[in-house]
Amino acid sequence: MGPFRGITEDFKGRLEFYKQDWICAICTGVRILAPTFYIFFASALPVIAFGEQLNRETGGILSTVETLTSTAICGIIHSIFGGQPLLIVGIAEPTVIMYTILYSFCTKRPELGAKLFLAWAGWVCVWTSLLLMLLAIFNACSIITRFTRVAEELFAMLITVLFMQQAIEGILSEFKIPKAENPLLEEYKFHWCYTNGLLAIIFSFGLLFTAMVSRSARKWRYLTGCIRGVIADYGVPIMVVCWTALSYTIPSKVPSGVPRRLLCPLPWEPESLYHWTVVKDMGKIPLPYIFGAFIPAVMIAGLYFFDHSVASKMAQQKEFNLQKPSAYHYDVFLLGIMTLICGILGLPPVNGVLPQSPMHTKSLATLRRQLIRRKLVKSAKECIKQQGSNSELYGKMRAVFIEMDAAPTVKELETLKEAVMKTNEKNGTNEKFDPIKHIDAYFPVRVNEQRMSNLLQSLLIALSLLAVPIIKRIPTSVLWGYFAYMAIDSLPGNQFWERILLLFISPRRHYKILEGSHASFVESVPYKTIATFTVLQFLYFAICYGLTWIPIGGILFPLPFFLLIAIRERLLPKLFDANYLQELDASEYEEIIGAPHNIPLMEKDVRTSTDNDTSEEDYYDAELLDEMTTNRGELKCRTVNQNDSRS
Repeated sequence: MGPFRGITEDFKGRLEFYKQDWICAICTGVRILAPTFYIFFASALPVIAFGEQLNRETGGILSTVETLTSTAICGIIHSIFGGQPLLIVGIAEPTVIMYTILYSFCTKRPELGAKLFLAWAGWVCVWTSLLLMLLAIFNACSIITRFTRVAEELFAMLITVLFMQQAIEGILSEFKIPKAENPLLEEYKFHWCYTNGLLAIIFSFGLLFTAMVSRSARKWRYLTGCIRGVIADYGVPIMVVCWTALSYTIPSKVPSGVPRRLLCPLPWEPESLYHWTVVKDMGKIPLPYIFGAFIPAVMIAGLYFFDHSVASKMAQQKEFNLQKPSAYHYDVFLLGIMTLICGILGLPPVNGVLPQSPMHTKSLATLRRQLIRRKLVKSAKECIKQQGSNSELYGKMRAVFIEMDAAPTVKELETLKEAVMKTNEKNGTNEKFDPIKHIDAYFPVRVNEQRMSNLLQSLLIALSLLAVPIIKRIPTSVLWGYFAYMAIDSLPGNQFWERILLLFISPRRHYKILEGSHASFVESVPYKTIATFTVLQFLYFAICYGLTWIPIGGILFPLPFFLLIAIRERLLPKLFDANYLQELDASEYEEIIGAPHNIPLMEKDVRTSTDNDTSEEDYYDAELLDEMTTNRGELKCRTVNQNDSRS
């Protein structure tokens, strides 16, 4: 393809559906608020946490105010002008790492110093923006298909370890006196520092435990489906509020600085207003450093290109059955523009984030499923009440399906017809079609593809700036617990992690794994091959992680991920059998059912559901999607016979 070809095709493809993106949201009505608030809390908490981390790593130059502002501005831009509106943008851990390295570099150069840190970072963003736009112009997004599961999971594991590292370092810092603070203050005496540290352990582990428990609320046996769903979707922010409230129950004799809380200026204070005028200082940067900014820009551009494209890819997996085209090239071009805007405004740039992007699609898949399913069931019941034939029943349901979905595929209509027309022989009698019982078995995953939920959650993040006085009340130890939660919650579904655990299981006990649901490679690949592949992957991961510890050279840590393309295509096929390599590095998560078969979730809920229990249906759909996806937002491809599925 020639230059601009990918951007032009993406733009034309999405422009055709632009009006429909807004109409779909308007037709949904107030029900769009459920996925909006869901993804808002999923996005806002990491942004606040990364803001506190940046505040510590940059000497207070950047804080939660800047991370919220950057995420809000770019989120609004992307929701209106972006190619894939399901993609969520925000501050991510790689941005924090790169800006920490840039700050460390500036403080060691008298020509720059901390005062010109944001100005020099602005030049880095200018170069990064140019490189991202060039990558999009010359259709570099075509290479994203060459990043296989090995690269994606190595990157995910690196972020997980960095999350856990930050949580541990944060908890340990609660026992110490912060830098640039007066050690003579009452709150920094040994016994109060020790008390603060012990409280930090309680709050961080308390948040971690309660967040993990609430995450699995849909599987609880107790409470109604509505309450379980609310706890599962909003349990983490609820726990942050609860533990923050609990931090105010300490005795009044304890100094006000115990426990320690977020440090960030208010949005209207001078410290927060400086970054709006940082473009004036960009002219003060010496010329060699302006051109030298190109070096870190190359790494950041490559990192953003990889992270943004993978997040976009995860948000529009083929199993989500999206009806509108992708826009990889155009979105990377827009990312370049947003990076430029952030740079000249003195804000940390954003990119597509995981797991928020697939979480957004998943929440809208639940919503779309509810809308279509409810209308299908209603039309079916009306036809059955009128004693219509199966052909009439199918005709009415088909009309509703086409009305609700402008472009149903031939396969979807065929499966719907099979659900209605097919009869099952049971004891010599035909089983009558039950709309509640039979629709879900043939019902496709559908997503309400629109722009409103992304726009609304970005506006809510912007409004959060007015709540900074309240946000500052959150104990820092609660955020360290949240970092640990993000690290642990990202592990299930990561096959690299699952294979590491497999190495510690005796071969004689492998049957325990086969008894439950498990990844397909466990049965199809010899144990020695799995072990060898995992050890090599772990050694490569150690190299990537080790680079982040190099003071200045740490800026090169994205480089090994791009070398993986050559290693995967040239070296690994020589070391491993092609079929085994395909299983271990499959492009999707494939899970097969183990030996014991429990009663399917759908059948259990059908026996206990009632026609009027619409709220239960809502969370029943969400529960099904929870069962269908991994924690990293990846849809599982369930198959009983591995070979058949690949033929």
